Amino acid sequence: MIPIRYVEPVFRLPSEAESLILPVTDGCSWNQCTFCEMYTAPQKKFRARDEAEVLDSIRATGERYGSDIRRVFLADGDALVLPTRRLLTVLEAIRTHLPAVRRISSYCLPRNLKKKSQQEIDELAAAGLSMVYVGAESGDDAVLAAVSKGETFDSTVDALNKLGAAGISRSVMILNGLGGRELSRQHAENSARLANATQPEYLATLVVSFPKGEQRLRAGFPGWEPLTQPELFAEMEVFLDGLELKRTVFRSDHASNWLILKGTLGADKERLLAQVRQAIAGEAKLRPAWARGL
Repeated sequence: MIPIRYVEPVFRLPSEAESLILPVTDGCSWNQCTFCEMYTAPQKKFRARDEAEVLDSIRATGERYGSDIRRVFLADGDALVLPTRRLLTVLEAIRTHLPAVRRISSYCLPRNLKKKSQQEIDELAAAGLSMVYVGAESGDDAVLAAVSKGETFDSTVDALNKLGAAGISRSVMILNGLGGRELSRQHAENSARLANATQPEYLATLVVSFPKGEQRLRAGFPGWEPLTQPELFAEMEVFLDGLELKRTVFRSDHASNWLILKGTLGADKERLLAQVRQAIAGEAKLRPAWARGL
C-alpha cells in the first residue's frame, strides 16, 4: 500500500496512468469554472498540504518503492499555486528519495504563474518539473468570461510562453462545444489562435459534458445551448483549419470525443481535416449556417 493520504475523488490524466499521484494540495485554488465538477465535493475544498506531511509521504514511498517509480504527478488541481520555495523542496525530496523518477508533471492554472518570475520557473524546470497540463479550455475571451474561467487569451499565452521558455513541455486542453451554438465559431477560431501563438508540445480536445447537469454553467451563461454531433464536428473543422503549428502532438481521443483523431501538427493537418470532413459529409444539412461555406 502506498503511504500517501488521498482525499477522494482523485483525478489524473490518462497519460499519467503509470505515475505516482502525489498530492501537494487538495482541490483547486480557483474552483469557479462553471463547466468543471472535479473539485466541488466538500472534502475537496482547497488547501495546501502540510509540507511535513508531503515530505514524509515522499520519504516513506521511497523506502518501499524508490527504485520502481519512474513518474510522479503532483496533485490536485493546481500544484503550481504553491510558493516556488515549497515546490523546490518537494522536487528536491523526489530526487533524493525516488531516484528512478524521470518525469514530474502537474496541472497548471495560468493565473498561478502571474506572480512567478521567469527565473523561478527556470528553477522549477532545473529541479525536475518537466511537463504541465494547462486547461486553457478556450482562446476566446467571451467564452472564458461566460464560464468564469478567470483567465483571458493574454493571460494564458503569457503562462504558456513562460513555461516554454523554461523548457517545460506543455500539454494544452481545449473544450469542444464550450461556447455553445452562439459562440462556437469564435471559440474555435480563437482557440486555434491561442495554440498558434504558443506552439505547445501537446494539444488535446475534449467534448464538454455535465454529468451533474447544466445548471451551474447556465447560471452565468444563460444563452448556452449544446452542440449536436454534426455541429461539434463543424467546430472541430474550423479549429483544425485555423491551426498553424510546427511540431505539436495532437490528440482528440478522450472518451468524450465522438471522432478519434491523432497526429502531429502541422504534418498531419490535411489528413486530420479530411477525417473530420468525411465524418460530416453525410450530414451537411445539419451543420450550422456559418459552417456551410467552409
